[in-house]
Amino acid sequence: MRILLLLCFLSIMNPLLGQKTGLPLGNEAYHIMDRLEIKTGLVPDFHSSLKYHLREDVVNFALQVDTARTILSIKDRRDLFYIYRDNNEAFIRGNTIQYDVEPEKIYTDSSKTFYTIKDKTVSENEESPYYFLSKKPILKHFYKTPANFWELDRESFYLRVNPIINGKAFATKDDDFLFLNQRGIEIRGGIDSKVFFHTSILESQARFANYVRDQIAEDKAVPGAGFFKNYNSRIINVTDAHDFLLAQGYIGFNISKHVYAQFGHGRNFIGDGYRSMFLSDFGNNYLYLKLNARIWKFHYQSLFAELNSLGARNLPGNQLIPKKYTAMHHLSYNLTKNLNVGFFEAVIFNRNNNFELQYLNPIILYRTVEGALGSPDNAFIGTNFKWNLLNHFQLYGQLILDEFKFNELFVEKRGWWANKYGIQLGVKYINMLGIDHLDGQIEYNSARPYTYTHRDSSSSYTHYNQPLAHPLGANFREIVFRLRYQAGKKWLIKPRMIYMVYGEDPRNQNWGGDLLIQNTTRVMDFGNENGQGIKTKTLIGGFDISYELRHNLNFDFHYFYRNKNSERNSLDLTTSYFGGGIRLNFANRNLDF
Repeated sequence: MRILLLLCFLSIMNPLLGQKTGLPLGNEAYHIMDRLEIKTGLVPDFHSSLKYHLREDVVNFALQVDTARTILSIKDRRDLFYIYRDNNEAFIRGNTIQYDVEPEKIYTDSSKTFYTIKDKTVSENEESPYYFLSKKPILKHFYKTPANFWELDRESFYLRVNPIINGKAFATKDDDFLFLNQRGIEIRGGIDSKVFFHTSILESQARFANYVRDQIAEDKAVPGAGFFKNYNSRIINVTDAHDFLLAQGYIGFNISKHVYAQFGHGRNFIGDGYRSMFLSDFGNNYLYLKLNARIWKFHYQSLFAELNSLGARNLPGNQLIPKKYTAMHHLSYNLTKNLNVGFFEAVIFNRNNNFELQYLNPIILYRTVEGALGSPDNAFIGTNFKWNLLNHFQLYGQLILDEFKFNELFVEKRGWWANKYGIQLGVKYINMLGIDHLDGQIEYNSARPYTYTHRDSSSSYTHYNQPLAHPLGANFREIVFRLRYQAGKKWLIKPRMIYMVYGEDPRNQNWGGDLLIQNTTRVMDFGNENGQGIKTKTLIGGFDISYELRHNLNFDFHYFYRNKNSERNSLDLTTSYFGGGIRLNFANRNLDF
């Protein structure tokens, strides 16, 4: 598989054109893009359900908003400035980002709320008004601009180097001490305005909360990281901490003006919600080749990836982890200015560590191919939508179908086990109750028992023992409520509440929640419903406050509460902790499951 992807990569290296690096998942700009699209009604070049976004696209849309005849608040302007500072390679000398604007539309009112720029290109000999310099660089060479520790700009080459720090400590009600200690580096750059690259590595030690430790013991993998080592701190008297490494990187290039590709090791996300029923970033990184075609109102993506059927700790000694593969397509289309619809298909397959060449076809329906091969694989289809309304609301949703029979699903309704599907419905509300930058979100997610599973457990919709979509796997219902309030220039407040109902499996029984168990071991064919097995109700509450000391350097406070109430009292578990820390060039990741 690696050789095949490399050959595909090398075969299209010649006709390269300009492109930029991607915006890391979790970056604040994703929310900024969302709210600006809802508020202004403007249509960006990118389709928001396919993440991550390219930095160039984010800057282009920010400039489009900045120069349009729309009313923006002072906080909106600060959001735009954050994007300009964070992606300043778009404004280096000689860069000619194009956007539609009337050149002479400069104006400023007494409140300094309304303004725009005069020219839409930057010549070789002038500095862009959006290329911000630091007032006091460190030793004249470091932090010459607010966002980057060290940067280099040449006619045919640019480079950005930034440290990554995430240090946190928490106290719990049982006097346990929890901590997260992460340090690393991120490097991104471009060559000849044709090739771009990104790499990051993050060394981590952590002692997680009790429910996370239980999940690690069950999955034999750290959520979002996979492989780990046991860690015993010399400073703190703990024996159940974990040591793990997070590394990702990719190289990107254009095949033509409208088609571009990425080849690398990392994660992707498909959807507009907090969760995704198609593909999320919950699990471990994986090797992938991603092709994107954007033309007119269409955005088409093909994603090919190499996955692990097991984790390293499932095998004795130093052994090669068995491989499996996935091929995914997603086509989205802007039906109207404010309504986008998408169609998704995916197949998971295991060929004794070999790729099924027929799935390399980037446009044919996978279910047709899978059927022609004898239906040995795990195939899915789905649809999603996003609808912006009244400059305040966004409705969105997803439907994924694994298997179903029309009569069983809509006529007889007997709870047949193979009616396997997942649903997401959500709404975002920006500037709630007329309060600037008070944004809310309500989301419902549900997946029927045995969804994402397969008769061959190695072909389940998982990677490194972790779900590729929703963290709960299947056999659940969930409601998510989130708020985000930009209280001032420096303060950001994010409360959230999540309520989940799901079924756990008793020993040696398969009620459809564990994706790693083959579905031929199911308990019954009919009468299946969400939450079957050991019915469990879990309530999560969280409260995060961040204060930005300087660009991308934040001091954080966190409070977390989780109450698991099971039909079996012995499985009940309550978790609560509070604490905080400091974070540099790192996006908070909440383990909400």
